[in-house]
Amino acid sequence: MESSTPVLFLLGASHRTASLVVREKLSLDATRAAALAAKLRAMPGVKEFTLLNTCNRVELYGVAHTPDTLAALHAALCETTGCTPEELNGAGFTRHNHEAIAHLFSVASGLDSQIVGETEILGQVKQAYDAALAAHWTGPVLNRVFQKTFQAAKHIRTHTGIGAGQISIATVAVDLAGRIFGELTTTQVLVVGSGDIGLKTAQAFQSRGATSITVASRTLSNAEAAAAQTGGWAASLAELPELLAAADIVASSTSAPDFVLTKELVAAAMKRRAARPLFLVDLALPRDVDPAAAELANVFVYNLDDLAKIAEANLAQREAEVARCRAILAERTAALWPQVAQSLNRPG
Repeated sequence: MESSTPVLFLLGASHRTASLVVREKLSLDATRAAALAAKLRAMPGVKEFTLLNTCNRVELYGVAHTPDTLAALHAALCETTGCTPEELNGAGFTRHNHEAIAHLFSVASGLDSQIVGETEILGQVKQAYDAALAAHWTGPVLNRVFQKTFQAAKHIRTHTGIGAGQISIATVAVDLAGRIFGELTTTQVLVVGSGDIGLKTAQAFQSRGATSITVASRTLSNAEAAAAQTGGWAASLAELPELLAAADIVASSTSAPDFVLTKELVAAAMKRRAARPLFLVDLALPRDVDPAAAELANVFVYNLDDLAKIAEANLAQREAEVARCRAILAERTAALWPQVAQSLNRPG
C-alpha cells in the first residue's frame, strides 16, 4: 500500500475461511459493532468505512490513506472481538481496489453465500450501507461502490436464474425436515426466535404443509405477531421445557449470546418423551443449540455449516447460472474500477 495513494480495502472473514467457532468469536452484537466503529472513526488512516456483519461473515470495507492502516484495523478487530491475531490471520482475508469491488459484488448477489443464490444477503448489505451512510461513515468512494453494487445485484436477480426456487437458509432447513419426516402435516414444529429468519422459517414450514407451528420468543408480543402470520401459536421462552417435550422439529434463530437450548434442557425434555426423536436445527450465530445435545439418544443437531453441505448437493444443476453470473459481475467490476480509481486519486 502506497501512502500517497488511497486504497479501497476489505478486511474480513467468512464461512469460506473461518470455522463456526471462529465466526462465533468474530460475530458483532450491537455493543461490539459500536465499539469497533468508534475505533475506526478514531483511526487517522481511515477515510470511509462500512461494517457488514451477518451469520456467515464480518467484513470491513473502507478507504485507507496510510500503509499501516490495515495492521491497525486487524488489531482493532481482534481487540473488539477477543479473537487472537493468530485466529484472525488463519481465518481472515484482505482485498484491495478492484478485488474488493469484485468481492462485494459477489457477496451482494448471493454468489459468495453459504447457500448460493440466497436473497437475504442483499438486504443485509443494504442495511449495513444505510447504517454507515446515516452515521456519516461513508464518502464519495464507498457511496459509488455500494450504489453500483445494488445495481449489479438487482441485474443478477432479474436476468439470471441463480435465485430460482426461493433459496434461503430457512427453505433448506425445511427441506431437510421434509426429507426426514416426509409429510409435515402431522409434525409438531417449534420455531424459537421471532426475528426475520424465525418468521421466514415458520412461513416455510407452513408452505410445506405443517399445521402445528409454535413460535417462541423472549418477548411474547413478538411471538404473537409472527404466529399470526403463520396460523400458529405463540409462546414465551419460559415455556421451552414443555414445548421441547412436545416438539418433533425445533428451528432456533435468536440473537442470544449464549446457548438457548442447553444439553441439560434438552435432556430433561427427552425424559418426558416416549423415545421419539427430536431434530434441532440451529440457524443462529452465535449458536443457540449446545452441540453437546447431539450426544443424547434420539437427538439430532444440525447447524449452519451442516445445512450448507446439504445445499451444495443441489448446486450442481445451477453451476451454469453461477458461471454466467460471475461473467456479468466481472464486466461490471471492470467498468466501475476506473471510476473508483479516479475518485481515490482525487485530492480532498
